[in-house]
Amino acid sequence: MRIGLLSDTHGYVDESLGNYLKGCDEIWHAGDFGNEGVIDRLQEWAPLQGVYGNIDPAAVRKRVSETLVIEREGLRLLMRHILPRPNRYDAALIQEIKQHRADLVVCGHSHIALAERSAMAGVLHLNPGAAGRLGWHTMRTLMRFSIICGAIQDLELIELDSRFKSSANR
Repeated sequence: MRIGLLSDTHGYVDESLGNYLKGCDEIWHAGDFGNEGVIDRLQEWAPLQGVYGNIDPAAVRKRVSETLVIEREGLRLLMRHILPRPNRYDAALIQEIKQHRADLVVCGHSHIALAERSAMAGVLHLNPGAAGRLGWHTMRTLMRFSIICGAIQDLELIELDSRFKSSANR
């Protein structure tokens, strides 16, 4: 199963995203969609799973939940927009990870791309960075990977371009 992972679009969907997401089996969005139009556009490329973020309006919050727990190809996912870095997990989060038997924890919010194993919880922690133009990040990013027999394979960090220009300006 091929997954496209992004976050923090903040209402902006660059058409170049389609080059990376159209071949995916699912798109996962880790919050701060910005508006419902982002949800609708992403769903044109692949089925969408996601969580709302701290800037998302009520209309988005009606369509996605605060926390997502799903299983795909034997991999159990726990997703929430705001989570601490893997070396700063608190006891409550570790307990939640164990309760859901999560193998993968995904978040957004920081606008910092990160792929790190949490020694504290024994899970892989992914943050795809930010795919939108708003925020302090300089490079717009997303991730793509495959899930094979319960494991992440072929993880890619994709750099789109500077947040200060769109693909139309290249």
